[in-house]
Amino acid sequence: MIRISTYIILALLTSCSNYGQLKIITGLPGKLDECSGIVTAGEDAIWLVEDHGNADNLYRVNFKGELVKNFEVTNVDNEDWEDLTRDDSGNLYIADTGNNGMDREEFKIYKLPDPSEEKGDKIPAETIKFRYPWDHTLSEDYTHDSEALFYAENHLYLFTKNRLRPFDRKTYIYKIPSVPGRYTAELVGELTLCEDRRVCVVTAASLSPDGSKLVLLGYGKLWILSDFSGDTFSSANMETIDLGASTQLESLCFKDAKTLLLADEERAGSGGNLYEFTLP
Repeated sequence: MIRISTYIILALLTSCSNYGQLKIITGLPGKLDECSGIVTAGEDAIWLVEDHGNADNLYRVNFKGELVKNFEVTNVDNEDWEDLTRDDSGNLYIADTGNNGMDREEFKIYKLPDPSEEKGDKIPAETIKFRYPWDHTLSEDYTHDSEALFYAENHLYLFTKNRLRPFDRKTYIYKIPSVPGRYTAELVGELTLCEDRRVCVVTAASLSPDGSKLVLLGYGKLWILSDFSGDTFSSANMETIDLGASTQLESLCFKDAKTLLLADEERAGSGGNLYEFTLP
């Protein structure tokens, strides 16, 4: 009996070690195993979207892991939804900016009205279309891919997921208006993150409620930017935190000034959870 109990404890410890410093709040509903973007929905819930191959839907999930609301987002297609953010009026923005096939030339961000004010099971969307500017400093065969979006001062900011070979350790920062229309994204900076291409890719971004900190998420890492003004992210102070987590972390938002919420995709029986992390 003692031997069996020891094996069970070891198995549990091994399982928990996948999540490092992250505190599990709840498992996400089983049908939502490819979470790609989250924002808060009150004090005890999140709004959530999934990426390529999933429904054109916006979901509300509470901290008990219960699916409590499901909106069909009208007038759109989920080509590859990769992040979710909110503006000061409560509007949500879905970044349809994934580019795993490296074959997209035009990208979209969908603007939704505050879902807490919507009735029924459908929510309308307006479209922001954009292209990246041609950049002679990048490889000729490089096509942009982005999974990280945040809102600030009537603009949307995107951080690219580096797909260059050889890997140059950078994420490029682009800016577009938050008003529906068609635009060319403006390159406003770049950041050098770390050496390992397996973890040094940006999968989500979130700005603190007071605008003083910008947090970027990678596979098991956080980069915390501070002491910036306007678009000067390239000159910001940057702190790196190793979360010790080995799952496919894809989503991030601030719960409050000091607390982050994170979510990962479910892979091989691991992940598929909502987590909490307190900033140092």
